[in-house]
Amino acid sequence: MSQLAAKTDADAHGLAARLNRWRRTPIFYPLIGFALVFAAMALLNDSFLSTSNLINLARQASIIAIIAAGMSLAILTGGIDLSVGPVMALSGTLMAGLMIAGIPPALAIAAGLMVGAAFGAANGLFVAFAGMPPIIVTLATMGIARGLGLIYTGGYPISGLPAEFAFFGRGSVAGIDMPILIMLGVYAIGYVLLAHTATGRYLYAIGGNEEATRLSGIRVSRYKLLVYTLSGTTAAIAGLILTSRLMSGQPNAGVGFELDAIAAVVLGGAAITGGRGMILGTLVGAMLLGVLNNGLNLMGVSPYLQNVIKGGIILLAIYLSRKRAP
Repeated sequence: MSQLAAKTDADAHGLAARLNRWRRTPIFYPLIGFALVFAAMALLNDSFLSTSNLINLARQASIIAIIAAGMSLAILTGGIDLSVGPVMALSGTLMAGLMIAGIPPALAIAAGLMVGAAFGAANGLFVAFAGMPPIIVTLATMGIARGLGLIYTGGYPISGLPAEFAFFGRGSVAGIDMPILIMLGVYAIGYVLLAHTATGRYLYAIGGNEEATRLSGIRVSRYKLLVYTLSGTTAAIAGLILTSRLMSGQPNAGVGFELDAIAAVVLGGAAITGGRGMILGTLVGAMLLGVLNNGLNLMGVSPYLQNVIKGGIILLAIYLSRKRAP
């Protein structure tokens, strides 16, 4: 009998230890927050839990989630990328314009993705090799990308795209919408990169202490260049999905998306100063924002009040993140 009691006590201590370790991970509080917001929206609106609404929620949140995946890499290294919204719009309008000009969709998509990567690489070059502050560099390229998109389109949407292009924004595979599949693919790659490669360890180290990482022999500049290139690429992928979903290239698309992406990263438990966070936490943060937007819209809450609510939640998330920081 005493052996059984001892085993039960050991199991209880083991479970408590595992729960305590889990509680200290960056994703713990985002998951708790997501569960609470999800439950609140389900209680406040009868149609929230309908299958069609949940699918629509995930589809809508996928665009911000994809942008936030790249943003999380920039923030992880202690930087930021404010250009993602305009880069998304520029990439999408370029794809649309090329297809209207008779370029095959595959080549048009490749060109749009390359433009996104090129803008990200330009950000990385100025930040990593010229030593300029990320917020200044990406603020400048935000204006450049937006201006180029408006010049290219004359300020008007580009419509009349080939029917097969709709697959990326409206199609599905095995009953799962393509935007959701693309989002999951992006996060799977991000998870492997950060959790199972030396590159991921270096990115955490750069955000934790850049100078010490440099002195240890790590080529910090190269990894920063990689980070911003990936951020521009994920913005272009989001542009592909949005353009395909709307079946038009919108030069004014993505206004404020950079702020939503930053919010998703912060809500996902990342430290805004870098060195702490999980890519899966960013996904949870993006879904939390999606649940909040969807639920408040179903409840008929004014968009102005929604901004106030979301701003308060983000401030709370930053405060809790700082309190948890070692």
